[in-house]
Order: sequence, then structure tokens, then C-alpha cells
Amino acid sequence: MLPRNINMFKKSSWEHLRIPFSYYLMPVFWFGLSSSTQASVYNIIAVGIILHLFLYPSSNGYNSYYDKDEKSIGGLKNPKKVSVGLYYLSLTFFALALLGALFINIAFFLMVLLYGLVSMAYSHPSVRLKKYPYISWLTAGVFQGAFTLLMCVIGFEPGGLDLLLKTDLLLSSLLTTILLLGSYPLTQVYQHEEDLKRGDITLSLKLGKIGTFYFASIWFLVAGIAFIWYFLRVDHIWAIPWFLGATSPLLVYFLYWFSLVQKDQNLYANHSMAMGMNQVSSTCLNFFFIYYFFAQ
Repeated sequence: MLPRNINMFKKSSWEHLRIPFSYYLMPVFWFGLSSSTQASVYNIIAVGIILHLFLYPSSNGYNSYYDKDEKSIGGLKNPKKVSVGLYYLSLTFFALALLGALFINIAFFLMVLLYGLVSMAYSHPSVRLKKYPYISWLTAGVFQGAFTLLMCVIGFEPGGLDLLLKTDLLLSSLLTTILLLGSYPLTQVYQHEEDLKRGDITLSLKLGKIGTFYFASIWFLVAGIAFIWYFLRVDHIWAIPWFLGATSPLLVYFLYWFSLVQKDQNLYANHSMAMGMNQVSSTCLNFFFIYYFFAQ
């Protein structure tokens, strides 16, 4: 039975959906589109709306409701106190995502459902994957990376789950996960105090602030090598200088931020610098993958 006086239209609840934050997750969508061969305009638009306006905000709101953060989180510098209305608002957005997915195909619907359930398990207190450093790291890397790219392509094309047998598609999905395995701990580097308060031992907490940057450096290097190898494999050598040029601002920002953190961890491992990293990386990667899609 629903509690009385549920208000899903409070401004604070809508803020916790963090819809603009979907921009940071958009590179996977564009890379998925560049990996697709039979995408229709209708499916491209529909998948983009379902993911970025409904599924991701649903996950954000659900996570915020159970985290009840008092300090900065991704996309919100000063989060307001959450209410039960946010919980039902996040479930409503999830239901809308599922409804929209039904109009695409059953395989896409099932993948949207699984993504949503995993994101709930990530933050719900009965499971709370977030409190396990390595499981949460792998979960975020796989589901926000490889799984999402495959989900996009299955939504774009009519082939269903048979598309998962395409080697090049599986390789491109793996590349997105490698990138996220490096960047994800950086999103936790300013939340150590809040995570400790809740008992969430994140990977960044295990590594320490300086260790988080060294860890990310290794994965970014692996990702760069992997992308170059991929472009050579698919005979898109022309894409390599574009990829290196597009990601160079990301590298410069990361090294600059790392140098500041080495001087003063408490001062510079903060929300503003982390969001700046997200903005630079998503803009650089969005630019490259859009160009890569049209240039093929």
C-alpha cells in the first residue's frame, strides 16, 4: 500500500534525477551507433531518449534516495534532502523506460530491465553492491560500458541477441569497459568521508586518493593502446590521429589535476575538479565518436 501524500513533483526530487548528468554517459551511445550497421533514425532517437531521459535518471534518483548524501555527488554540488517522492519518481521513470523499450524489441526491453535491476542492487540496502569495492567497480565498468553499448546496438538494429555473436561488436564493447574501469574510481575520490560514514568501502577508498590516480593512469594507458589496436584491426588507421587528438585535452586535464592532488589531497581531490574531468572527457569522447560515426 502506497504511503499518503506522495509528492513526486518536488523540485528537489527532480534535481536528484540529474538528467543533465546523462551527457557524461553519452559517449557509449555514440560509439554504439558507430558500431552499428543497420540503425534506423527512429530507433536511434528512441534509444537515445529511453536511456538518457528515463533509464539513467531513474538510476540516479534511486541511488540518491538510498544514499541520502549530505555533500556533493555527481551532478549536484549541494544535494537537497531526499523524500519518499523521489523513490516513486525514480520508479516511474524506470517504468517509462521499460514501456518505451517494449516498442523497440523484446531483447532491448530485457536488457533495459536487467540494467535497471542491477542499478537498484547497486544501492539498495538489502544488496548494496556499492559497499564492495571490487564488485562495484566491475559492475559499473561492465554495465555502464560493454553492456550499455550492446544494449544500444540491439536497440538500433533488428537482429536481436544474435548481434552478440559479432566479434568486432564485442571488442568495441570491451573498449568502453576498459575506459570506465579507469575513470570510475576517479568519481569516488571526493566522496571518501560520505562513503565511510555509510560503510561503503569503495575502490577509491581502498586505493587512497593518490593511489586512485595511479590506478586510473594504468587503465587509461591500457585503453589508449586497446583503441589503437582496435582501429588497426578494423582497418580504420585514419581514426588513430583523430582519437589521439580528441583525447589529448582529457590527458592534459588529468595530469594537471593529478599534479594538484599530489600537492594537497584534501584541497584538490574535490567535486569541482572531478566534474571538470567528467565534462572534458565526455565532450572529447562525444566529439570523437560522433566524428567516427559520420566518417566511416
